[in-house]
Amino acid sequence: MAPPPRRGVRAAGAVPHASAPRNQKQDRDLPLVASAETIAVDSASPNTTGLAGRYAQALLALADDKRQADPGATDRIAGDLDRLFGLWRDDANFRAFVSDPRLDAQAQKRGAFGVLERAGVGEEVRNLVGVLIANRRLFALPQVARAFGAILAERRGQQTAEVTSAHPLSDTQRAQITARLTEAGFSGVRLTERVDASILGGLIVRVGSRLYDSSIKSKLQRMQYALKGAA
Repeated sequence: MAPPPRRGVRAAGAVPHASAPRNQKQDRDLPLVASAETIAVDSASPNTTGLAGRYAQALLALADDKRQADPGATDRIAGDLDRLFGLWRDDANFRAFVSDPRLDAQAQKRGAFGVLERAGVGEEVRNLVGVLIANRRLFALPQVARAFGAILAERRGQQTAEVTSAHPLSDTQRAQITARLTEAGFSGVRLTERVDASILGGLIVRVGSRLYDSSIKSKLQRMQYALKGAA
């Protein structure tokens, strides 16, 4: 007997939602000021050399080939991949679908290709998803998207800032974060986003080897350490 679907995941073969409503309760005014205790080595940067990096490099090589006939191919493919990553980031059903190891290739194709069609994703990224499914690597889709963005940003002389928040960011927050980072001396910043409810609130921003942590979770941990030291 097959195990029952996990809570929040549609049955095998079902097409997940293409998007989910954003949680409107978000942190608006969050400082991005680094101090000695908030700067640390970045251990969560996109992996551009491992499994995800190899898929990302292959997709970028394809984009380079297509640029001969289509000069905007790289931007178009990057946009498709960003849109697909945004769907994964914002839709809990789609995230669960992508990471569900119990679905066979046919169920993954039906679900994933339905989402791609509704999102208007182009042929190159559809083929990428098809290869990931054929190789039983669909779970790596978000890592591939992040690696592609990081490699392309490096090529273009941009800096990638990974932003972790308890809730999806609004456009206003993205603009504020980019402006703060620019003021701090980071040029050509490109944001990548992660949602992690466990940080409770605030933001964690990683740029290169620097980490700016204003999350509520970290603040509570520092308070606990201070209380222990005073005991």
